[in-house]
Amino acid sequence: MATPINALTPDFGVAPQMNPDDMAAVAAAGFKSVIINRPDYEGGPDQPTAASVSAAALEAGLQVVFQPVVSGGMTRDDVVRFAELLETLPAPVLAYCRTGTRCTNLYQAAKSLN
Repeated sequence: MATPINALTPDFGVAPQMNPDDMAAVAAAGFKSVIINRPDYEGGPDQPTAASVSAAALEAGLQVVFQPVVSGGMTRDDVVRFAELLETLPAPVLAYCRTGTRCTNLYQAAKSLN
């Protein structure tokens, strides 16, 4: 897998844009779930769609959720939903967006909800 994963905790990591071809390696790295936070076509027509990555993730045995969050437009509802996903998806969980920063911000905001 050419895409770097930044482990924030033993049960959660973030990554920049992932491709369908990355999903087998994500599963082999021990992840059980993937959260896709990058909206489709945010990066133009060459960006892999959530549907294509999701299909590959499911084929690799991963659970996957598409939760598109607009860069710079994170809402409280986005954070609440992300927190719910962290509680319900099998860990470890990998979330990705364009660079990983949006997912990191969502994670930090979700953890501060308590």
